[in-house]
Amino acid sequence: MSIMNPATDNDPPAGSATPSDLPGPLAFQLVLLRRMADHQPGLVEDALRELSVSRAEMREANRRWQARMHAPRARAGVQPYRALLGAPEAVTRRRIGDLNCEALTWPVPLWPDLRFEVLTAPGGAVWNAWLVRAPGAAAPALRTTEDLAPWSCTVDEVARAFAPARPMEGSAPNRWQLACTAPGPDGERRDIVTEFTWGLYQRRVD
Repeated sequence: MSIMNPATDNDPPAGSATPSDLPGPLAFQLVLLRRMADHQPGLVEDALRELSVSRAEMREANRRWQARMHAPRARAGVQPYRALLGAPEAVTRRRIGDLNCEALTWPVPLWPDLRFEVLTAPGGAVWNAWLVRAPGAAAPALRTTEDLAPWSCTVDEVARAFAPARPMEGSAPNRWQLACTAPGPDGERRDIVTEFTWGLYQRRVD
């Protein structure tokens, strides 16, 4: 399952996307963490310690990323991601309906079993950007609601485990929600709503 949220990418002058003392891939991980901090502050604090960066650096990396994405005369495309992340690890063709698209993926050291994927439409516009399971990495076993642990699974994995799932609008940019029916620990099925940030599970909101 894929959820398509058209996105606009902007490309201001080189060097404006990240604090000068932070490598691009590290700065981008801070952008991901900043959005996740609203729902999982404890996990984000642990990640910042692992990365040896401060909350101030996280906020600054996100501020500069947002400035890049909303810069005047910006052009749409994958360039902002390439500017921070470098050349993608893989570029694959993907057919969606009648369209031939490209999926570009990059490793994310904080989550070695995941990849950051940018899906582009013909012409280069970005349709979707989120975390997905890395090829060959084992997905978690999702049998009941008790298996839904923060940061453990992706949108696609929850949608497949508890099908049919209905996508819903998220509470902010780069957030998604899924409404689905899943068995609880007692085996009784119940309606739940799950929320994701950058494609990674954060919490239930039902």
